[in-house]
Parts: sequence; structure tokens; C-alpha cells
Amino acid sequence: MRTDRPPSAPNVDLQQLAHLARLTLTEAEQTQIAAQLGDILAYMDKLKEVDVTASEPTAHAVPLVNVTRPDLVQPSLEHTEAVRSAPAHANGLFIVPKILELPSPRRLTSALTPC
Repeated sequence: MRTDRPPSAPNVDLQQLAHLARLTLTEAEQTQIAAQLGDILAYMDKLKEVDVTASEPTAHAVPLVNVTRPDLVQPSLEHTEAVRSAPAHANGLFIVPKILELPSPRRLTSALTPC
């Protein structure tokens, strides 16, 4: 357990929090964020003092209502016009960059085989 925490946020390991958030903080940023976090935690402690026994529990501060529109068929771009405006296309299809790497069938099979 760390003992060199800023006095404004005594129960928070700011370096661990930054690591979990994938942030690299300078000493100045750590000092500033520790002070801000301390202010937030102090305010939360102050809110704990409010008597809420007469209030009903809620999930949201205001009632939520889904705002939807009727699902009506409307004119849109012709297929050829949409494909023509794409940065890359072939055989009437959009070509997009690959973002997922799928495991090779060999690796997939070995991953599914019981040990």
C-alpha cells in the first residue's frame, strides 16, 4: 500500500488509477488531478450527509422516454450512387480496412480442443 498519496485524496492510488485508465501523467498533472479528485471525493462525502429518506430510489434524475420516429420507407441514394461515392469499391461492394484479426483455423481448432 502506498504511503506517499496526496493529502487531498488519501484513499486513492492515483498512479494505479492512471495505469488502469492507460494514462501517463506528469508530476504536475498528478498534483492537479489529485487535488481535483480530492475535491470530488469531499463533495461526495458532503452529499452523503443529505437526508434522502423521503425520496424514492430512482435510476435516473428525470423520467426517460424513448424518442422514436415512425419507421417509414423514404427515398434514399441509389446503390450505384452510394458505391460511386465510396473511397474504395469493387463489384458493387464497399471495401473497408480490416480491423479484426481472426485466428487461423489451426489455432482456433487447438483452442477448442480439450487439454
